[in-house]
Amino acid sequence: MGESILSLRGLTKSYGRTTALAGLSLDVERGELFGLLGPNGAGKTTLLSMIAGLLAPTTGEVRLHGAVLTIASREARRQIGLATQDLAIYPELTARENLEFFGHLYGLGGNLLKNRVQMLLDSVALADRANHRTSTFSGGMKRRLNLAAALVHEPSVLLLDEPTTGVDPQSRRHIFEQVRARNAAGLTVIYTSHYMEEVQELCPRIAIVDHGALVACDRLAALLARHPTVATFRLDAVSDTAVSLVRGTPGVDAVHLDGPTLRVESKTMPQILPALLRHLGEVQSLSVQDPSLERVFLTLTGHALRD
Repeated sequence: MGESILSLRGLTKSYGRTTALAGLSLDVERGELFGLLGPNGAGKTTLLSMIAGLLAPTTGEVRLHGAVLTIASREARRQIGLATQDLAIYPELTARENLEFFGHLYGLGGNLLKNRVQMLLDSVALADRANHRTSTFSGGMKRRLNLAAALVHEPSVLLLDEPTTGVDPQSRRHIFEQVRARNAAGLTVIYTSHYMEEVQELCPRIAIVDHGALVACDRLAALLARHPTVATFRLDAVSDTAVSLVRGTPGVDAVHLDGPTLRVESKTMPQILPALLRHLGEVQSLSVQDPSLERVFLTLTGHALRD
């Protein structure tokens, strides 16, 4: 582990008999692009609100740069940028006016604010629409402006809550590029999304929260390595002898037979696949499904719908 910029220790939050967080602890390193996942109602929003200094824990503490962060820690909270899932921009203001407004809230002004606003408008590809009301913007344009508003005060930690909801593929890619560029320049980013492929593409280390508790926190490669690759063989016929040989192959974790289809699970599939093919003989078709973050997530949190 490197130097922690955020340290969460024993965070709990209760609302009467409802527990939103149940003793959650984790560290986020300085300069990380850190993924945070969880089903609906898992406690993610509560956790982000505590990290942003907007909500006090029932017990436990959040430390930012080693100092305890509280609702009263105004200067420390200035180090946090938050792009919420619900757009935090004003539709009757122009893009420039929105960024100037948020800059003024953080005490910025003069040429510093003017230059920063122009830089952000350029970076999110909205310079040509700077003086247009945001009520006329597409969903993707609004999301890009929402990101810029969270960056106007140059925070050291950026919290992104579902930053690509409802955007077109071009805006989604542009937001990815901005997140990567800011992170490469040293900004610590905590990225939460229901789009598993986004987190898998962007975040080297990921935490999964469920029922208010931390159920996994590791580097992406380590999370994927816990789960097997699945090879699905379609055959004309499957003999008992072949199935027995497959089951007895070192490295096979599970075998599922459904008529002429045989599904084999293994964490060492590349190494054992030649042996499986020898045991099975003539194969009509073969498909191999590598572990994905979505499969890891569903294994840890379940397949039931969450509303």
